[in-house]
Amino acid sequence: MELEITQNTKANKFETTVNGHTAYIEYEIYKEIIDLIFTFVPQALEGKGIASALAKYALNYARDNHLKVRPFCHFVKLYIDRHKEYQDLLK
Repeated sequence: MELEITQNTKANKFETTVNGHTAYIEYEIYKEIIDLIFTFVPQALEGKGIASALAKYALNYARDNHLKVRPFCHFVKLYIDRHKEYQDLLK
């Protein structure tokens, strides 16, 4: 499944909509740090890799914008643990 993930700067979310359901990662940016606060995937979209795609997008956004990451979201913490290429982003 190809996802279109966008940054909603007004709501501080990276989000995607599939079949009328919106999944997102909520974030806050402070100077050179991005806090990844919460990941939400509606039950209708669970098990499709959407949370992983959102985490990857958020982490690549951090890298591209020279931001350090504080993963307050449990899912994002696990994602970074499984994908060691993002360890250098941790604050």
